[in-house]
Amino acid sequence: MTILPETPIPVALGDANPLVLSALSEVFERDPRFSLVTTTATAEGFLGTVMRVKVALGVIDWTLPVLGGRRLIEILRDQAGAPRLVVYGDDTRGELPRLAMAAGAAGFVGRGAPVAQLLDTCAAVAAGQMMFPFLDVRALQADPIHQLTPRERTLLEALSKGLTNRELARDFQISANTVKFHLSNLFEKLGVKNRAQAIAQYYAARMDAG
Repeated sequence: MTILPETPIPVALGDANPLVLSALSEVFERDPRFSLVTTTATAEGFLGTVMRVKVALGVIDWTLPVLGGRRLIEILRDQAGAPRLVVYGDDTRGELPRLAMAAGAAGFVGRGAPVAQLLDTCAAVAAGQMMFPFLDVRALQADPIHQLTPRERTLLEALSKGLTNRELARDFQISANTVKFHLSNLFEKLGVKNRAQAIAQYYAARMDAG
């Protein structure tokens, strides 16, 4: 039996896929536990809305443009009154729940899960619970490389080959300033101060995996 909250839970949805966003909107509007406040196709739009309007729960895609789900979660986790966030995304490699937890999300549901599971997870998160598939938290804490996004891992691999910032900008088709921004984030996540230390950690992780 579904227990209804005293008042519907205000929800914001963020997904770049218009079909997914439309389907999610219909699902949440039909469930009396929730009150759909807003939908958006970008992380910036989501952020702007929830900073102005009181929302208790956010359901977002990890690849939400342009900031991305990780950065959006990191920004909101330090904001007073920010919504608790559930990542609703593809998890073909089995890494996304761990990445979402590390960023500060309160829950994760794969896109292939039943609709009822998504709704029940969201209700539980809104009530203060953490809702994730089974995770080996020891691995999460021990290996910061697991917390990197696929793009950051690709960047780290390119660093290990000795590419300069100019060469990275060329290969990734981004500006030199953007390269510096990504490297700064990468170093922070790895807990290192420079590229030499980052490369050393990359090769150490490869040796451990082998």
